[in-house]
Amino acid sequence: MVMIEIANYAMLRRHVGARRAETLTSDIVATLTAMEPSIDARAAGRDRVELEIAAESRGALDDLLADFGTLFAEPLTFDAEPYLVEVTLGAAAAAAGECDEVRLLEEAEHALAEARSERRAVVRDATRTSATIDRIALARELPAAIQNNELFLQYQPKLHVRQHKVGSLEALIRWRHPVRGLVLPGDFIPLAEQSRDIGPLTLWTIRQVIEDQRRLAEAGFDLRVFINIAGVLLTDTAFVRQACALIEASGATMGFEITETSVIRDPQSAIAHLNVFADIGIVIAIDDYGAGLSSLAYLKQLPARELKIDKLFVTQLTSSNRDPLIVRSTIDLAHALEMEVVAEGVETPAALALLSVMGCDMVQGFLISRPVCLDAIITFLREQAKGTRTIEPSAMIQQLRRGWVRG
Repeated sequence: MVMIEIANYAMLRRHVGARRAETLTSDIVATLTAMEPSIDARAAGRDRVELEIAAESRGALDDLLADFGTLFAEPLTFDAEPYLVEVTLGAAAAAAGECDEVRLLEEAEHALAEARSERRAVVRDATRTSATIDRIALARELPAAIQNNELFLQYQPKLHVRQHKVGSLEALIRWRHPVRGLVLPGDFIPLAEQSRDIGPLTLWTIRQVIEDQRRLAEAGFDLRVFINIAGVLLTDTAFVRQACALIEASGATMGFEITETSVIRDPQSAIAHLNVFADIGIVIAIDDYGAGLSSLAYLKQLPARELKIDKLFVTQLTSSNRDPLIVRSTIDLAHALEMEVVAEGVETPAALALLSVMGCDMVQGFLISRPVCLDAIITFLREQAKGTRTIEPSAMIQQLRRGWVRG
């Protein structure tokens, strides 16, 4: 089962019109079946196509996905006009008789969600028992993974918009499993929260950040590093005590990213512990703002100095009428509460330019850098210091600023 989602549907709709946009998937189905008559393709909504494929091997599926990538790399013709269709590919594969249709569909949905996040085609194994075994096995193997150094960190920079330099880093945890290969956070972080391994996992992360921050300092870069803190830990007094002891003893400059929903579970305890963190110099950032039920009642009580706008709004910034208004009002609100604003998911110069005009303080996303290892981050910072790596769409910013003022 392969799912193809039109990633730039909103932009295409603006060009071809709402009525014509409703039939784009039918055109894509016709194009795909003409390319490979053996596939069973169907439109599954205005921006999604589903394909059922029978192949002799998994390699044949990989070859077909590569062909799809080549196809969509070139403009497709609609009504005699060429349009570049950006797609997200997610697929699920299983040997014949090893998976029912519902299971295959569910795994393809999960693959599509991962593909959106990773910005690459994702294929998941959908054999009848693999998912259950994987969850049980991963939960059982995680404590040993922490002890055996199977975990590692990648870092994604946050770029200061006006200064055009990296202001801080976010640490993102990965698991290099000896058998399964790379295991992404979405597959094991929820298990860690359920099994109570999230405390040791986060303490490992803090220790590793402290060590990596020393290497950054030796290379001449003094940057604050942010890590994600699960909501369950905000009410864990033992974790709070251990985390504070590690950070105070090391002198590390660190930030904790938390979501508002994590505070809602036990506001009194969570806010008290967040104040403990803030008192020892840890910068509190509110992550994924706008993705859930954001509450001004809690927002004003949190000792937060940074607010991160969820990428859900940022990725549609230049192709939506409402999202720019939401982002601009959020920036103004955060500034009124004396918080800096970070926009997540910045992938285009146009989005960066518009955020600059709106007064956003920092940006984070694939336009600046994907999450990379520490050595690559040090190289990135050195190149930026030398001026060989710049991200400064000045002309675009000036043009948008004039348009914004006139509007």
